[in-house]
Amino acid sequence: MAKGSIRVGIGGWDFDPWRGTFYPDGLAKTKQLDHAARHLTAIEVNATFYSRQKPATFAKWAAAVPDGFKFSLKASRYSVARKKLAEGEASIATFLDQGFTELGDRLGPILWQFAATKVFDPDDIAAFLQLLPATKDGLPLRHALEPRHESFRDPAFLALAKAANAAVVFADAEDYPCIDADTADFRYARLQRAVEDCATGYDDKALDDWARAARGWAKAGDAYVFFISGAKVRNPAAATALIARLG
Repeated sequence: MAKGSIRVGIGGWDFDPWRGTFYPDGLAKTKQLDHAARHLTAIEVNATFYSRQKPATFAKWAAAVPDGFKFSLKASRYSVARKKLAEGEASIATFLDQGFTELGDRLGPILWQFAATKVFDPDDIAAFLQLLPATKDGLPLRHALEPRHESFRDPAFLALAKAANAAVVFADAEDYPCIDADTADFRYARLQRAVEDCATGYDDKALDDWARAARGWAKAGDAYVFFISGAKVRNPAAATALIARLG
C-alpha cells in the first residue's frame, strides 16, 4: 500500500514543438497551462531558475490548475552556480522572498541543482543546508538536491541530506550520476532519456519499469517524477503514458 501520492509531469509548459503534439492546434498560449494541468499532475518550473517572478504571477498559476496539482520550482541559478554554496545566502534569500508562497497548497518541492563542476565538500554542503528553511510565510517547504558530480556519491552527503530531510534527486541522465537514496519524506526523480523515434519517449517496458519504481518510491512518502530533457518533444507523451499506468 502506497503511503504517499505520485505526481508526474514535465519541465515548463511553453515549448513550441508541443504545439500540435501535446497542445491542440490553435490553442492560445494563455491556455497552455490549463491544458497541461488537466493532463498532468505536476510541472517543474524552469523560469524561476533564470529570473524572479512576481507574487501575482504565482497566484495566477495557482488559479489555473486543479486541486492536488503541484508546481516544483527550480531555485535561482545565482543561488547554486557558485564554488561555495554557503556563500549564496543573499541570493537564496532573494529567491525565497519573491512571493512563491502565493501558490499555497499548489507548491511542491524546490529543486536546488548544483553545477556539474561543484565537488562535494561536507562543510560547505552542511552550511548550505542550514540556509534552506523548513517553512516560508507559514507554508512548509520541501527541498530536493541535484548534485551533478560523482564526488557526491558519498555516504557523508547522504547523511547530511537525511539530517536536513532533503531529497537527493534520482537523475536518470547520460552525463550525471544517478544516486538512488531515501533521504527525505518524499522522492524526486528527473528522467532524461526520452527518444524521439518512440511516440511516448520511452518504450512500454521502460514505462512499466518507471511505474513500478514510482510505486516503490511512494511507499515511503510522496513521489515526484518529471520527464526532462532528452527528446523534449516526447516528454508530455511519456508523462501521460506513465500517469495512465499508475491509474
